[in-house]
Amino acid sequence: QWWKRAPKELPAFGKETPHTWEHSLEVQLPFLQAVLKDFSLVPAVQGIVDPKAAAKALAKYLDDKTLIVASTDLSHFYRYSTANILDRACVKAICSLDIEAMAGQEACGKLPILTLMHIAKSRGWQAKLLDYRNSGDTAGDKSRVVGYAAIAFFAAGKGPTTAAATGPASKPATLASIYTPEERNFLLDLARKTIAAAANKKKIPRIDAGNVPKKLTEEKGCFVTLTKGRRLRGCVGYIFPREPLYKAVVQMAYNAAMRDKRFKPVTRNELGQIHIEVSVLTAPKPLQFTSPKELLAKLRPHIDGVVLRSTGRQATYLPQVWKQMPDKEVFLTRLSMKAKLAPEAWRKGNVTVLVYQAEAFEEGER
Repeated sequence: QWWKRAPKELPAFGKETPHTWEHSLEVQLPFLQAVLKDFSLVPAVQGIVDPKAAAKALAKYLDDKTLIVASTDLSHFYRYSTANILDRACVKAICSLDIEAMAGQEACGKLPILTLMHIAKSRGWQAKLLDYRNSGDTAGDKSRVVGYAAIAFFAAGKGPTTAAATGPASKPATLASIYTPEERNFLLDLARKTIAAAANKKKIPRIDAGNVPKKLTEEKGCFVTLTKGRRLRGCVGYIFPREPLYKAVVQMAYNAAMRDKRFKPVTRNELGQIHIEVSVLTAPKPLQFTSPKELLAKLRPHIDGVVLRSTGRQATYLPQVWKQMPDKEVFLTRLSMKAKLAPEAWRKGNVTVLVYQAEAFEEGER
């Protein structure tokens, strides 16, 4: 009876809030009753929790007679073709046990999926797609669909003999470093001091230009990304060069901590949990293409950052985003949506695409 002990390991385990509007139990129960007949069930509805911690707590109480079911829909309310693209990437991430890629996918039950994936990885399980469909395949209306998949996890050598699990995701390509470890640490230290001053409501420290390494005085585009417990906490930057790199890092660090509209300003109590990454960009260059197929062929995952422009709107994804979205069609579909364009706007003739590269470095690197 592990659920009697679980609250000690997960303080929020017994709260009712996550259950208020949740209906996955009502969806799954009739199927389980029809197939299994006699069984007992323990619902575990997740709010916003660390899936790795949840997996660790649940895994202690598993045995050969225990089945874990992670219930979720996939994408919601896209056109049939767009849903297929997005859901394909989600299914691929799950079946390859690529936790980092799955974190960037769309599924209303993403945290339960990630919890199950952590358990699967720790036990050496594999995954197999049993079926994928969306509501357009059944209800008929393909203008606004919801995606669904059935995926089984099994111990190696004990799963379906007709198919193997999806292979691992492609490895990121690497570019030669432009900046020395000392120059990288100089910029990271600037970012850290800037954020600390801002969170403590103090003036940003003045920088003596005479003490700045020459290479860091060149004008460069840059982004500063903040994470907290592996979750994004702020990310702001210049795509195009505007000012000397060291000044840009100070400004972007401040903006990421204090002015990213998606988040509340970073507080003094959070400083010890904030992790900093700096990305220095090359100047974006137009990518020439005459068709969506050629555009896909010319993109280089893990190397190219992409700027997409159309009808006065634009958005960018840094090269690091390929880790979460290695599928080119998914990458461009999501980028179109980020620019507040139609999901498949990248396929249209009035789109401009620019590419750039980035040297990214973070605290804790040696």
